[in-house]
Amino acid sequence: MDRHGVIRQLFGAPRALVGMIHVDALPGTPAHRLGLEEIAARAVAEARLYREAGFHGIAIENMHDRPYLKGRVGPEVVAAMTLIGLEVRRAVPLPLGVQVLAGANLEALAVARAIGAGFVRVEGFVFAHVADEGLIEACAGELLRYRRAIGAETVRVFADIKKKHASHAITADVPLAETARAAEFALADGVVVTGMATGEPTDPAEVAAVSGAVTIPTLVGSGVGPENVGRFAAADALIVGSSVKRQGHWANPVEPRRAEALARAFAAATV
Repeated sequence: MDRHGVIRQLFGAPRALVGMIHVDALPGTPAHRLGLEEIAARAVAEARLYREAGFHGIAIENMHDRPYLKGRVGPEVVAAMTLIGLEVRRAVPLPLGVQVLAGANLEALAVARAIGAGFVRVEGFVFAHVADEGLIEACAGELLRYRRAIGAETVRVFADIKKKHASHAITADVPLAETARAAEFALADGVVVTGMATGEPTDPAEVAAVSGAVTIPTLVGSGVGPENVGRFAAADALIVGSSVKRQGHWANPVEPRRAEALARAFAAATV
């Protein structure tokens, strides 16, 4: 439960709906095809659709850069994400977040600091897990010291706990709520609960358990659509991507009618 009012401070509302922009493949990655100007223009167009639909915030993520590097990216990706983020911020006055895959959390924070973003979404904040990129280890100590070093204390850190696309066998004896408490102890500004994969529904019972275990905001990070948005009353914010894309697939463009339908359902569930 967001007892510190983080979501209201960031988004201007007690609960928030955040639209994810999966930017096209960036320079140096296997699927890169488009010029940076076109990539930025597409991101801006999606940001405008989210704003027009009534979303409270947006985030940019390099999801098309698959397969991902583990815990780092090159300077070309940092530069590209910075350019794209600046264009989005100039065009759409909504709170903006940054995520850089996979677990490139220092780079995400650097981009956020440069463009004036409000938050980063990070992987591997506390404990360790095995992702398809390999072993991801905890980064909280290093990340928050880096945040202080670059003067980015106003950038909120929302940490995935037992994140999707990963095995958590090595921490199977640590309940999800305890993982959330550990993230709060390590000074995360919020925790993100997800399903097993992109677009897969998050368990509402897990969201409620986490929300009851921490005083920082609980965000849902996958599988939210108009049909189930009312089941996440315990969440302080919902980060949405796949369900508002054409055919409900993350790699497709945002479809206005899907985004509008979700925003209406969210508003109805929040009253």
